[in-house]
Amino acid sequence: MPIALAHERDNLYRMEISGLMRRADYDATEAEMKRIVDSGRTMKLLCVLRGFQGWEKQVDWSNLTFYLTHGDAIERIAIVGDEQWRDLTSMFAGADLRKAPVEFFPEAEMSEARAWLNA
Repeated sequence: MPIALAHERDNLYRMEISGLMRRADYDATEAEMKRIVDSGRTMKLLCVLRGFQGWEKQVDWSNLTFYLTHGDAIERIAIVGDEQWRDLTSMFAGADLRKAPVEFFPEAEMSEARAWLNA
């Protein structure tokens, strides 16, 4: 699966995204995150792009249900990846729409991303 969500500690979760992001994989990950926040927990997300190739084409990516119903349970999002994905992943994460801050970090700045998440 090109998306894997793992609990690291406390409310920190690491989402590894590789290859082409498919809608079905994204929906499964959203369902997993929904279970976490429905249990009363909040999340800080460390999204790591490894060999990321973008999003499946001809697919409706405009479904905002999770964002509208559970978005406030996500405290911070750090995206770590190749600089070419900075703008598109920030838009995809809703950086300008969320209450929670979203920051992009180049691949060499993983430790800075982790420090920022824990600030």
